[in-house]
Amino acid sequence: FESLVRWTTSDRGPISPVEFIPVAEQVGMIDQLGEWVLRTAYTEAAGWPDELTVAVNLSPVQFRNSGLISAVASALAFSGLPPSRLDLEITEGALIEDADLTLSILRELKAMGVRISIDDFGTGYSSLSYLQKFPFDKIKIDRSFITTLETNTDSAAIVRAVTALGASLGMVTIAEGVETEDQLRLVARDGCTQAQGYLTG
Repeated sequence: FESLVRWTTSDRGPISPVEFIPVAEQVGMIDQLGEWVLRTAYTEAAGWPDELTVAVNLSPVQFRNSGLISAVASALAFSGLPPSRLDLEITEGALIEDADLTLSILRELKAMGVRISIDDFGTGYSSLSYLQKFPFDKIKIDRSFITTLETNTDSAAIVRAVTALGASLGMVTIAEGVETEDQLRLVARDGCTQAQGYLTG
């Protein structure tokens, strides 16, 4: 499962994270929000059957704060969730600003036993060099390739190439944004090991 944060206000109704996450980053509240999300997601997942895992997205801004590692450790201790049931997701944006610092933090997090995924793969920069520099556990194939699978042969070729790359590197591949049975059939045919989207919940 993936933890998705939502904000519903009394005067404006639901506000998309596309709107409020950048504001939280700009005003310096993303660390507090991120820690709350970690604790909430871990506590929820701690009550699930042992085979179920939870993924939490990290903002690139959180990597500028030396408190990220202690925030993850604190949330794990608070919830009692084993680290192996946690998946932290980062986008390539987190690697662009200060790759060395980010990779160092990721290594410490991975040493704690959590899994690390690269999110929205294929839409950033220097993807292949990042895969070489850090042993990610999962590659999440961006939904933009999945939505056009049935109509665009290039999208299908990219999905096949990424799944083959993931398999050769020993990484799980996840198709994002699977919304139809046909898309699920196609990503399974092309070798994706996992899928997420409205079709599955």
